[in-house]
Amino acid sequence: MVLILGRRLNREDSGIRDSPATKRKVFEMDPKSLSGPEFFDFSSGSSHAESILQIFNEFRDSRLFTDVIICVEGREFPCHRAVLSACSSYFRAMFCNDHRESREMLVEINGILAEAMDCFLQYVYTGKVKITTENVQYLFETSSLFQISVLRDACAKFLEEQLDPCNCLGIQRFADTHSLKTLFTKCRNFALQTFEDVSQHEEFLELGKDELIDYICSDELVITKEEMVFEAVMRWVYRAVELRRPVLHELLTHVRLPLLHPNYFVQTVEVDQLIQNSPECYQLLHEARRYHILGNEMMSPRTRPRRQFYSLFWSTTVTPVYFPTTHEAHTCLQNRNKGVFLHRSFRCYGVNDHSGKFSYLTL
Repeated sequence: MVLILGRRLNREDSGIRDSPATKRKVFEMDPKSLSGPEFFDFSSGSSHAESILQIFNEFRDSRLFTDVIICVEGREFPCHRAVLSACSSYFRAMFCNDHRESREMLVEINGILAEAMDCFLQYVYTGKVKITTENVQYLFETSSLFQISVLRDACAKFLEEQLDPCNCLGIQRFADTHSLKTLFTKCRNFALQTFEDVSQHEEFLELGKDELIDYICSDELVITKEEMVFEAVMRWVYRAVELRRPVLHELLTHVRLPLLHPNYFVQTVEVDQLIQNSPECYQLLHEARRYHILGNEMMSPRTRPRRQFYSLFWSTTVTPVYFPTTHEAHTCLQNRNKGVFLHRSFRCYGVNDHSGKFSYLTL
């Protein structure tokens, strides 16, 4: 039986009279006499789409009109092909082409977690999902697989906001794996700026050699003193000393040993057993000793201060200092926070013994 909806035609020859409702006169308006617009474009806005999605989500929960079951890790998710295809080009390619999945009721997807699929479907059917530190990684990977760029970018943005010295290296590696250049750069810059804290955490000790060198060779590395770089390198080496001993010399070529405090160099660096048993490191030690004697007359890539060192002199006052042993007056820079420093171009040293006292050496 076919049900036709509409106004019934008046057929007099059939002897059937139309009801009064069908005989009502339709409004007749002359467009020329109208003072208002001839038409009205009505739109209920985004609320219409939201209400439709809400109804489809209710259909999904009650398995009403579902025409495909997505199976992940043995868990079944009844869905609507049309909704999945409208949201994801991955599913559109799967269901709209002559693939086997387009004809089967049960489609199994490997490589993702069931929890991730549940969050993904929540986003598909509601446009909303809660991203947490526990689900952000697998939700990112799932949205990448299903080519949902908006959700993928939201996960990357969330990771940016979670950067901390204890996790920035792991997030950087994750960003590198998934070609997230912006996130990778932000992680690297964060690690450079907080290197002293980063080097205290487990992720630092798990860096590869090339990853470690990328940090310690950088002029942008923010540290209070070069000793922090040396100690970080030695911690990394001693973590797996038998495996990492062969690369000690290569690592130390990127540590600016000449910029170490002379007392620290003698009492800590030269007496380290691993360094003493590495003859290839002797040349680096000799370079540092010469610099402690000659100052700026001896130049090498390791005698160039890292850029943040210059910030020590931002808040300075110029102070004359008299050396009775040479009967010479030298101008030094006094930093209100760090103490007194004599510029190396004067061939002098301001030596801090970490007790707030300074002594001065002249050559």
